[in-house]
Amino acid sequence: MAQKSMTAVEMLNREFLEVRCRLIDIAAAMDRIERRDGAEAAVADPRYGRLRQALALLAESGRDRAERVQMVFSDEYDPDQS
Repeated sequence: MAQKSMTAVEMLNREFLEVRCRLIDIAAAMDRIERRDGAEAAVADPRYGRLRQALALLAESGRDRAERVQMVFSDEYDPDQS
């Protein structure tokens, strides 16, 4: 017997608590970084900037957010580099 596809609301019901937990974990990690000595240097670090950029992408509409977030953390392809 074929399994019925979930509706968007059913998917939201299934995923909500786990996604909420992940977002809280990210917020807590960023809070910990920003509360430490040297926070200015950490916030100026390009990696922290990429985290912020990825989080901004999450707030946008679209069906390709995962790909766009992955691209934030990916190096551009250089065919001359092995």
